[in-house]
Amino acid sequence: MRRGATLTLVFVSVLATAAVTGSLPRAEERRAPLHALPASATEPRDRGTDVARAAAEAVADGKSVAEAAAEAVSRSGDRWGAVYDQSAYEQFEDALDGRYTGVGLWARRAADGRVEVTRLQAGGPAARAGIRAGDRLRTIDGRTLDTLPVTRVVALLRGDGATPGSRVVLGLERAGRTWTESLRRAELTTESVTVSELPGGDVMIKVAAFTKGSGERVRDAVRRAPGGAGVLLDLRGNTGGLVTEAASAASAFLDGGLVATYDVHGRQRALYADRGGDTTRPLVVLVDSGTMSAAELLTGALQDRGRAVTVGSRTFGKGSVQMPTALPDGSVAELTVGHYRTPAGHAVDAKGITPDVPVTEHAQQRAEAVLSGLGGGS
Repeated sequence: MRRGATLTLVFVSVLATAAVTGSLPRAEERRAPLHALPASATEPRDRGTDVARAAAEAVADGKSVAEAAAEAVSRSGDRWGAVYDQSAYEQFEDALDGRYTGVGLWARRAADGRVEVTRLQAGGPAARAGIRAGDRLRTIDGRTLDTLPVTRVVALLRGDGATPGSRVVLGLERAGRTWTESLRRAELTTESVTVSELPGGDVMIKVAAFTKGSGERVRDAVRRAPGGAGVLLDLRGNTGGLVTEAASAASAFLDGGLVATYDVHGRQRALYADRGGDTTRPLVVLVDSGTMSAAELLTGALQDRGRAVTVGSRTFGKGSVQMPTALPDGSVAELTVGHYRTPAGHAVDAKGITPDVPVTEHAQQRAEAVLSGLGGGS
C-alpha cells in the first residue's frame, strides 16, 4: 500500500495536531480547497479516470484494488496523490476531531540541523517519561534522524498503522547526556487553539491545526481579547486542516470579502469570510517553513488584504487541492484535482508565502516587537 506524501503530512501533527484531509461523506464541504497554482483542467480528471480504471480491472481480475490503484497513482506523477486502506482513512477522521495516536510531543529542525523537542502535551507519554522541551531527538527505534525530513520523523513517531499501546523507542540527548526512552503510544486529544497573554497586554493565539471548531475558537479568542490589545496569530508548524475552519478563522479579522480562489477540475470557485470581524485590532501573523496548506491559505488572505503584517520564514508551499474517491474494496484514493490562489492571485504551491518581515532566529521576539510598533498593548 502506498501511503504517500499526504499521509505523512496528515500525521505531521502527531507531534502536534491533526490532519490535512477531510471526510469522505462530506468531501465537498470538508475537503474542497486545501491549496494553489494554475492547474490543467484535464490532468486531474485524467488521473482519476486512470485510478478508477485500474480499480475496476483489479476487481475483474480478482486482484487487490488498493494495490492496483496505488500503482496508478504512482504512475500519474501526482505528488500528493495516495491510496489508503479503510483503517488509515478512519484515522483521518479521528485527526480532524482532534484525536491521534502518538506520544504527545512537538518537534522542529533547529538551525544546527538537529531535531529538537519544542513542546510536550501535558499528561502524554513523552511528558510522563520526563522528556523536556529543548531535548534533542536523535533516533526513533534505532533510526538516525539527522538526515530525515521532519515530516518523516513524525511518521516514524506515529508508526504505520500503530495502535494505542504499541511501543516506540526514542534516542534523546540533553546537555551532553544521551539516553533512550521506551514509550507506549496512546490515543491523545489536541488543543488546536491556545491563548496566552504577552508582555504589555497583547494576546497570542496559537493555532496548531484547523480541526473541527478551531475557527470559532479563534473568533472567540479575538472577541475576548482586551480592548486595545493586539493579536499575534502564531501559525508556526500548522500543517493545515479543514479549509472551512481556516476561512472561519479569517472571519475573525475581516469584514467579509475574498479569502481565496481555487479550481476543481478547472472550474473556478471562491471562499469568502463572514461579515463582522475585527478589522482594527493590530494583527501580526507568525509563520515558518512548517506552515502549510490551509494555514498558508489564511496567511495569504490576511497578507494580501493588508489586514496583517506577516513575520517569520517562507512557508512550506502546499497549494494543491486533494479530494477523496471511494474504491470498491473500501479503500480511498486521494488525488489532486486543482489548486488555490490568494486574494491577489498569488500561487502558493511549491512557492510558499514570503513574510513581510523575513526572520529565522528569534522570530517570536521580532513578531512581538512588530506588534508593539503597530500600536498593540492595552
